[in-house]
Amino acid sequence: MAIIDLNSDVGESFGRWTLGDDAAMFESVSSANVACGFHAGDPSVIRATSEKAAKAGVVIGAHVGYRDLAGFGRRFLDIDPKELADDVVYQIGALQALAAVSGARMQYVKPHGGLYNAIVKHTAQAKAVVEAVKSVDPNLPILGLPGSEVLRLAEEAGLRAVSEAFADRAYNPDGTLVSRSQPGAVLHDPADVAQHVLRMATEQTVKAIDGSTFTIRAESICVHGDSPGAVAMATAVKSALTDAGVTIGSFI
Repeated sequence: MAIIDLNSDVGESFGRWTLGDDAAMFESVSSANVACGFHAGDPSVIRATSEKAAKAGVVIGAHVGYRDLAGFGRRFLDIDPKELADDVVYQIGALQALAAVSGARMQYVKPHGGLYNAIVKHTAQAKAVVEAVKSVDPNLPILGLPGSEVLRLAEEAGLRAVSEAFADRAYNPDGTLVSRSQPGAVLHDPADVAQHVLRMATEQTVKAIDGSTFTIRAESICVHGDSPGAVAMATAVKSALTDAGVTIGSFI
């Protein structure tokens, strides 16, 4: 029986501003990428999210990003690699501590947004992220796009590199994600998203935005928690996978 991890970006509220329904997402996913305060989240949100995830039996990971609250971490920052490494260490440490006092444990790292996309090809920043993670704990896996620089460097450094696919994002023929600035970059229909995921999980293929297909092998599939209708999409994905005999379980 096939097993696939479903992860979601959570803990992205800030102060009195609420984004997403994390508790509802935890009913469908097996891993939670908790924002660490640089692109979203704050200490109270981080702690509350960790508590909810632990209670739901969902594995907790650090969703580290650029220090860019105003841009939600989705803009590229030309940051010095040493500074980036320190920022990543800082964010991991914040989640480690707040998860610990919640009776939980942070168990992996997934870069966010602009940083995630940059380290597909940006070697210097990818190296900074890998070195940061390894310096904190060489047993922490890193999630990234298949074929990315960050996963290549993670493997070279002896870290576990976990390939990830996206449930609600369109792909270019070369396997990269369609830019959010382009029409059709984000998928919204729960039925379409469910079929998209089912194809990735059972056939290891993706239909690109131009109609072509390519092979993808992913240990984890992300369902974004901030998308409109995110809960409905996650529910549809879970149902489709379960009906097809695919077990949802963390890659840890």
